[in-house]
Amino acid sequence: MGKKVKKIVLAYSGGLDTSVILRWLQENYQAEVIAYTADLGQEIDRKKIIKNAKNLGVKNIIIEDLKDVFVKDYIFPMIRGNALYEGIYLLGTSIARPLIAKRQIQIAKKFKADAVSHGSTGKGNDQVRFELAYYYFNPKIKIIAPWRDWDFSSRSDLIKYAKKNNIPVPSDKKGAPPFSVDDNLFHTSTEGKILEDPSKQAPEFIFQRTVSPEKAPNKPSYVTIGFKNGDAISINNKKCSPSKLLTLLNNIGGKNGVGRVDLVENRFIGIKSRGVYETPGGTILLFAHRAIESLTLDKETAHKKDAVMSRFAELIYNGFWYSNERLRLQKIIDQKRSRVQGAVKLKIYKGNVSIVSRISNKSIYSMKNVSFEENKTFNKKRVENFIKKNARLLRR
Repeated sequence: MGKKVKKIVLAYSGGLDTSVILRWLQENYQAEVIAYTADLGQEIDRKKIIKNAKNLGVKNIIIEDLKDVFVKDYIFPMIRGNALYEGIYLLGTSIARPLIAKRQIQIAKKFKADAVSHGSTGKGNDQVRFELAYYYFNPKIKIIAPWRDWDFSSRSDLIKYAKKNNIPVPSDKKGAPPFSVDDNLFHTSTEGKILEDPSKQAPEFIFQRTVSPEKAPNKPSYVTIGFKNGDAISINNKKCSPSKLLTLLNNIGGKNGVGRVDLVENRFIGIKSRGVYETPGGTILLFAHRAIESLTLDKETAHKKDAVMSRFAELIYNGFWYSNERLRLQKIIDQKRSRVQGAVKLKIYKGNVSIVSRISNKSIYSMKNVSFEENKTFNKKRVENFIKKNARLLRR
């Protein structure tokens, strides 16, 4: 096994799982490991990552700031598709994996590495998302998935191995080994432990970026989001970078208890799992995007987008971000994105988002047509004929 691999690029978070994997790769492959960390807006301690990796004998540690790329080239196209998996999940973990995997392959090429590795579990979706992206950019790359290869059968086994190898074991707020957590600028997901039982309520202490709606301020917050070419470009009339914009929305949503989801979902590999997600800024952004589209897109275009949304979201969830099918659907979604511009003012209050106003110079809304006041230009007889014509469809 060690003879075939000399250098491995590992997606490294600095946490328990990937630190154990780093040591395990060294032991089992006798290979040099390059520790790669993509800064996608998660809480990141660069000094700790570097220290942990160095303590494990790593010489090449790469930490990249990809926040703006992540929001602009991955989150924004997904938001333009109004993507929700199974009607509720905003795909915060799913959308991050393709970017990390892409950079791993590019780094492997630059440093002439033989293989790439990730810390995804053998029952999870992320192993599929990482590896489909790896194969897309390099069909011949060797992929090492430790959770499918090693003899460890549980996180308890990992903790024992970590203690044996002097790898720090973090603890949650109750002093116990941590939940399985993934976070980035878009969201935080929490799985495992008590959450594996869907009959049990999620404990309040697991929430990291949102207060409970009950403890949110009694006074609402207001925010105006400006759009151009289908993407958000400003907050309260101030233009800002994609990552800054999402950060501001996260702060507003988080303090007002917006964006919590408790979901039992259908994983791509065929099992159900329960996850608790926090997506405060993303929830506000999606709501605002749909609001500006309602004002600027015609019925046919809007309904065509809705018709493909479920499949679009499923492709992202399953790891097919780089697939031809996702790209074809993206073209449908973006067909009239140039029309989607203007501003939406929202009221954020105790876990809820509601519309205050929408305005756009591309609006196709007509007050004249919808007014309940007498409208001499509207032909009521045409409506009667329209109904009779459609009534014939009832017996098709």
